[in-house]
Amino acid sequence: MSEAIKNRYEFVVLFDVENGNPNGDPDAGNMPRIDPESGFGLITDVCIKRKIRNYVETLKEDGQGYRIYIKDNVPLNRSDNEAYEHLNTNADQVKKLKKEDPELDRKIRDYMCENFYDIRTFGAVMTTFVKANLNCGQVRGPVQLGFARSVDPILPQEVTITRVAITTESDAEKKGTEMGRKYIIPYALYRLEGYVSANLARKVTGFSEEDLELLWQAILNMFENDHAAARGKMAVRKLIVFKHENELGCAPAYKLFDAVKIERKEGVEIPRAYADYEVAVQAELPQGVSCICME
Repeated sequence: MSEAIKNRYEFVVLFDVENGNPNGDPDAGNMPRIDPESGFGLITDVCIKRKIRNYVETLKEDGQGYRIYIKDNVPLNRSDNEAYEHLNTNADQVKKLKKEDPELDRKIRDYMCENFYDIRTFGAVMTTFVKANLNCGQVRGPVQLGFARSVDPILPQEVTITRVAITTESDAEKKGTEMGRKYIIPYALYRLEGYVSANLARKVTGFSEEDLELLWQAILNMFENDHAAARGKMAVRKLIVFKHENELGCAPAYKLFDAVKIERKEGVEIPRAYADYEVAVQAELPQGVSCICME
C-alpha cells in the first residue's frame, strides 16, 4: 500500500447546470433542492460522492485496490464478509476471535480500506461490523464534502411534456398522448467546498498521493460519463485546490474559502452562462499555503 499523503488540502469546485435538474428532492416531487429562506439551490454531498464513485468505477473497473463499496445491486454485507473470509473467520466466530486477537479491528479496517477506494477516501459505516460490536464498523474518511450551493438564487420551472406511446390498450382507446412533467433550472452555477485531512489519511485509511490525484481527476470529469436528459447540461468549470505545507495546515479553512470570489459581470442581471461570471482567487494567501487551479 502506498504511503499516505503528508499535506492538508481544502478545495472549491465550480460546476453549472443548464436546463436540467441536478439533484431532485424526493420529498418535494423531485423538484430541484432549494433553500426556502434564501432561494439558493442546493446539491447534497451524497449526490456528488455518487458521481465520484461512478467515475472511479468506470475508470478502474474494479481493479485491485479501487473497488467501490457503495454501489448498485451489491449488498453491503457481501463486501463486509470478504474481510471475514480474508481472516479465516465469520460473523458467528468473530466475537471469540476478537478476545484472542486485540488487533482484529485494525486488520478488518485495513483490509476494507486497502480494497475499496471510496472507504479509503470518504470513510463508511459498515453495519455488519457495527452489529458485531467491532470498533472498525465506523471509518472516518480523510475527504469530506459539504453541500453545493448556487452562487445566485434559482427559480425552478415545471415543464409539461407529452408522450405518443400509451401505457395500456384501454387507455389507447380513449386518448392519443400521455402527459407528464419535469423540473428544470434554466441556468445555475454551483459552488462546492471540500476538505482533505492528511492526519486522518495517515492514522486511519492510508489515503495516498495516487488516491488524491485520482480524486482530482474524478471531480474534474464526474459529469462527463453521467449525462442524462433529466440533468440537462452539467459541467465542472474549475477546481481550486489549496495545499498546506504540512499535515495539520497553516491557516483556517474559512480564510481560504473566502479567498475565492465569484461575481456577476457588470451589466449581467440574469446569468445564463458561465461566461456571465468572474472568478478570482485572492493573490495573497496565508504563509505556507499554495493554490492550484485546474479546469
